[in-house]
Amino acid sequence: MKPLELRQQLHRNVGHPTFLPAILGFPDGGPGRANGLRSRPAPRETIGGRSTLYDEHFLAGIESGLRGELRHWGLPEATRLRLLTISENATFTAENPEDGSVIVLRVQRPGYHTSAEILAELAWVEALRADSIVETPRLIPRRDGTLLGAFHADGQTRHVVAFAFMPGREPDPTGDLTPWFQRLGAVNARLHAHSRSWARPEGFTRKTWDFETTVGDRPHWGAWRDGLGLTNEGRGLLARTVEVLARHLAAYGKGPERFGLVHADLRLANLLVEGESLGVIDFDDCGLSWFMYDFAAAVSFMEAVPDLPRWQDAWVEGYRTVAAIAPEDEAMLPVFVMLRRILLTAWIASHSETPTAMGCGIPYTNGTLELARAYLARHG
Repeated sequence: MKPLELRQQLHRNVGHPTFLPAILGFPDGGPGRANGLRSRPAPRETIGGRSTLYDEHFLAGIESGLRGELRHWGLPEATRLRLLTISENATFTAENPEDGSVIVLRVQRPGYHTSAEILAELAWVEALRADSIVETPRLIPRRDGTLLGAFHADGQTRHVVAFAFMPGREPDPTGDLTPWFQRLGAVNARLHAHSRSWARPEGFTRKTWDFETTVGDRPHWGAWRDGLGLTNEGRGLLARTVEVLARHLAAYGKGPERFGLVHADLRLANLLVEGESLGVIDFDDCGLSWFMYDFAAAVSFMEAVPDLPRWQDAWVEGYRTVAAIAPEDEAMLPVFVMLRRILLTAWIASHSETPTAMGCGIPYTNGTLELARAYLARHG
């Protein structure tokens, strides 16, 4: 890939949620567009306490390492790699020039998931496909039958997973999203039912998303106290909010009927619509959490949108076409939305040079404070 082509693809495919520009008031499509990125530093990832630019040199290094892995999937050296998205991971399509076939290669961010955690994710994906629970891309094994590749770049090991290419687009974020949340609720219910009944393989390990690992003392995505632009007054407000969340979550508990294996990031951006078909992608954050937390994940970055109550009703309605939701479970949905909002505020601070974080910035922190005030007024 030539440097100019790589730069153009970086500018087009930064993984920025398509709804963020309109909600946050960015002109011309916001910082996820080419014009927005020209005046900003290239996104960085932090590895071992140092920042690494997602510039042409860095991405060329990733591509070079990935190209060395192609033969393990039976792909020729002339395979065309195209950058799709950069977020926690870097995702490419690989087009075989000999037959025109396309697969998707996900290059994992180092230091986030262990190889055992990645293989556990893939085990659930395979089980969901085998049991026809949701439509999700099939895994593409390497020539030796294994699923996980790896290469070294910048002194770090980067794991690689291959998926079949699934056509489709995410639901139009400028349209009425209510019907999609209804369908999403039904999808979540099917996933939860499978989670409850599936016998996990020996050695299965995924991250836990509970109070301690989201907004508590062992956060996976950094401390909320480091939120961008957060003042001492703001920290005090969020501290009171976190205390209330802790009480509510402790009272709700983590019994097996409420807490288990969930997708944990099933936003509309992770749905692929093709005609009447609805595909589900990106199980990279799947882990152990409250089942109702999946609604909060569904409205990530949209927690302050006035339509959220309608979306919640639609999600619950769709869920109940598949499984019951007890009143005490439904009552917890605003709790999980607030929990997720504070978690994302921490994520933006700890990933401040990623495209999504650049698109949110301090305005997202300020919005979190407004939501926290409203939450305490109702639930504190």
